[in-house]
Amino acid sequence: MNASVIAVASSPRHSFTKPVQLFINLLAGLGVESDAHAGETVMHRYAKAKDPTKPNLRQVHLVHQELLDELKATGFEVYPGAIGENITTQGIPLLDLPTGTILRIGPEAVVEVTGLRSPCKLLENFQKGLMYALIDKAADGRVIRKSGVMGVVRQSGAVRSGDAIVVELPPEPHRLLEVV
Repeated sequence: MNASVIAVASSPRHSFTKPVQLFINLLAGLGVESDAHAGETVMHRYAKAKDPTKPNLRQVHLVHQELLDELKATGFEVYPGAIGENITTQGIPLLDLPTGTILRIGPEAVVEVTGLRSPCKLLENFQKGLMYALIDKAADGRVIRKSGVMGVVRQSGAVRSGDAIVVELPPEPHRLLEVV
């Protein structure tokens, strides 16, 4: 697998789109330095309102460039950071990874995949039809949420465009990703 980082993005505000940066610093146990979603406990506004003491399983949001390309081909104007991701990847089937997959990004950073991001109304507010474009059904009737994966930072490090990503699958049996 020849996987890499296409772009990195962050925002100190709870804005939907995150501006692309030259690099981001991942902080173990916290997330992306200076990003609105960084913290040991949940920082997502909706989840925080329900229970602010829950652990933050959404420290880093990753989306694959292949998804952005698919959306562009159907008429959406999307680009790295557009749907709120911190890291845009290429060459990794993110949605097919099992829970607990380790992503070694660049020379130091390590992210553990915790689950899926569920498409929400903010996507629909960003571009009409986008939320529904990110929901599909598998042949077995299972709902497929295509809006990226979430993770926690296990080892600090800087991440920048062009960094290689090494994927380490957890021991079997693998658990399918669920919404976090």
